[in-house]
Amino acid sequence: MNLRNIAIIAHVDHGKTTLIDVLLKQSGSFRENQRTEERMMDSNDLERERGITILAKVTSLVWGDTRINIVDTPGHADFGGEVERILHMVDGAIILVDASEGPMPQTKFVLSKALKLGLKPIVAINKIDKPDQRAEEVLDEVFDLFAALDANEEQLDFPVLYGSAKQGWMSLDPEKPAEASMAPLFDMVLDRVAPPQAEEGSFRMLATTIQSNPFLGRILTGRIVSGTATANMAVKALSRDGKVVETGRISKVLAFRGLEREPVESAQAGDIISIAGLQTATVADTIAAPDVTEPLHAQPIDPPTLSMTFRVNNGPLAGTEGDKVQSRVIRERLMSEAEGNVALKVEDSAEPDAFVVSGRGELQLAILIENMRREGFELCVGRPRVVFQQDEAGNMLEPIEEVIIDVDEEFSGAVVQKLSERKADLIEMRPSGGDRTRLVFHAPTRGLIGYQSELLSDTRGTAIFNRLFHGYAPYKGEIPSRNTGVLISNSSGESVAYALFNLEDRGPMMIDAGVKVYEGMIIGEHTRGNDLEVNPIKGKQLTNMRASGKDEAVKLTTPIRLSLEAALSYIADDELVEVTPKSIRLRKAILDPNDRKKASRAKKTAA
Repeated sequence: MNLRNIAIIAHVDHGKTTLIDVLLKQSGSFRENQRTEERMMDSNDLERERGITILAKVTSLVWGDTRINIVDTPGHADFGGEVERILHMVDGAIILVDASEGPMPQTKFVLSKALKLGLKPIVAINKIDKPDQRAEEVLDEVFDLFAALDANEEQLDFPVLYGSAKQGWMSLDPEKPAEASMAPLFDMVLDRVAPPQAEEGSFRMLATTIQSNPFLGRILTGRIVSGTATANMAVKALSRDGKVVETGRISKVLAFRGLEREPVESAQAGDIISIAGLQTATVADTIAAPDVTEPLHAQPIDPPTLSMTFRVNNGPLAGTEGDKVQSRVIRERLMSEAEGNVALKVEDSAEPDAFVVSGRGELQLAILIENMRREGFELCVGRPRVVFQQDEAGNMLEPIEEVIIDVDEEFSGAVVQKLSERKADLIEMRPSGGDRTRLVFHAPTRGLIGYQSELLSDTRGTAIFNRLFHGYAPYKGEIPSRNTGVLISNSSGESVAYALFNLEDRGPMMIDAGVKVYEGMIIGEHTRGNDLEVNPIKGKQLTNMRASGKDEAVKLTTPIRLSLEAALSYIADDELVEVTPKSIRLRKAILDPNDRKKASRAKKTAA
């Protein structure tokens, strides 16, 4: 059967997963009466809740006499490690661009990787049915982006389709056709994307993604470069430097058929398949027949830019809400995550019962923590820190990110001022349609920790914030952090409404009445710059003396509810986020107030 392997590339929320839904339905992958869900490729709970793709996935459909393997790639820069490897499996790419937003940072990031590999992309301008669409301007922006990324003449001569994935049509013309159909896109793929080229020799395959299955064990997915894979054949795994990692047999060869993976007897060169049966082989290893000695070239992955310290929960409430609390269990879970996700790095910390986890961004690490708490883990997490590097002269270099902010014109001044305080350089400022301005900055990653919530409050929730790793640059000096202190509980017990009502003058609360608190736990934000210890469990003195005023029911202001990402970006260096399956609490790293004062004095003396 004829084969085509393509990837769909787009920025987050530009419609990749919706497009794949429509392609599967129109190609006849489902029965007429089969129940299907929206965004079928987003199989993970977190993906469905957040409406983003986190893991790259493969699906397969038949159009005419051709089988098309389609890879759905994540649209968020934090999961770029997935995308870089996936592009090696495909021979073509569909660049999906929003008709009003235009090309965004992730489009640029993935497109640059695709062009370097020599892929010739097809551009599809999606959401053309939106009232604020500006397809012609967006097409010019896409062409400028190709030129800026040093595309060759063949790549610059890209075909363009217009359409709406939601309405189920694509066309060579921006006007909606009489019959809503994806046929022009299928025909364009068959016409423009070359069939996969098989190399000579025995079976070889580069593992690009890894999953674990309770019945089959490790499942490695990749594209067969040469030879044929059959069930029960002997294979070995070679690392990137050519060492033999393990030898074994393929227990199952799984091919993609619609949304399912089905066992097949054999698979030919050029096809994208999954194999089971190996115990230690991982991503970037070459799975090959026993006579192969040279590994396939694996793409180096961009280095991590942020790190966090994961600690065992040592608070007074440890073990009351989760069942996985020991450092051994946390370590095993982190190591298994790092195996499948090459953009993550896990190291043992100098502190006891603590591990340093490095990744691409706050969102990637927050997704890992969220998955762990849903699995029953309890842990404490420190403030994100950037990963510094040194140049040959020994000078400190820090990661710089390209930040693109779309904002209403009236708020642009406030955004520029706040980011310049955080040592960001304004690179570009231009109108982006509809009384909005697009601001492009080069900002140190340190300055962006905790900035998103501040940006949303400065712009009344109207700003769109995107960021992308740009490179390393000389250290830019101190950046001011949070300018308010916190309210710290000085006793343990259950919070009382009467006490919280009297503390509201000191600052907004983060807890309700009737919540378990302990000494050293953060219960609110202080309106001034210093930390303040308070008593949230102090009840009203009950005497038989009549008060002149009536006893009125206490009405508390709604407390601040911090999400996991907001909590991670809010805390200072001496604070931790305590994460359990039921709660997210903020606390001081040192719970005892006397020990905190000693540590603070020691730090000042050292400085």
